[in-house]
Amino acid sequence: MNTLTKTDKLGYALLLIIFAYGAYLGISSPEAFNTSFAEEDGSVEYGTAFMLLCISLLSVYRLFSLGKWKPHLWKLGVFIFFVLFLFGAGEEVSWGQRIFGIESSEFFTENNAQKETNLHNLVVGGKKLNKIIFSQLLMVVMVLYLIVTPLLYRRMAWFKNLADRFAVPIVKWHHTIAFLLATGIVAIIPADRKWELYELAFGVIFFLIFLNPLNSFVYQKD
Repeated sequence: MNTLTKTDKLGYALLLIIFAYGAYLGISSPEAFNTSFAEEDGSVEYGTAFMLLCISLLSVYRLFSLGKWKPHLWKLGVFIFFVLFLFGAGEEVSWGQRIFGIESSEFFTENNAQKETNLHNLVVGGKKLNKIIFSQLLMVVMVLYLIVTPLLYRRMAWFKNLADRFAVPIVKWHHTIAFLLATGIVAIIPADRKWELYELAFGVIFFLIFLNPLNSFVYQKD
């Protein structure tokens, strides 16, 4: 079913408020947007990390609470999501480096664009990995996941069985619409750090997807 749950409504309401203010500030005062609203180590960035961490914790909870009733491929899929989103949360805040005042190693000082302990700002051959992998490649993956995957799931039995077997959460159309709307709003904001707001939308919407996907039955006892 594609009906909105109470959690969906709460999540979208939160995004609506944040995006309305962010769009207003980003258009009327890009400098204030960059230096206060979406600043480094600000509430938007930490909000993204928190949502990614919530997805990771949700995955590990499901792994331990349902794992004994599920086959190995299901457990493998959920474990991959746990690791993937834990990695994303850690990268978002440079693995707590600035929070705990940890100095970067010589490798990251010399090869990281921001001299931080993370992979997405590494510079390889004069190009940031963030642009090559974490932006361009991720965008392709996002389009496939949000638009192509739900179509295949509804029309191809083999794909449906494969996704369910690996516990891949399938988006509902309102998730796709929400992401497209967020993309449109971010696109018109001239501020340089507008992508921080986009990442927050990613975190919130993906948490809603994982919490109540189209194939939510895969997260129930067999």
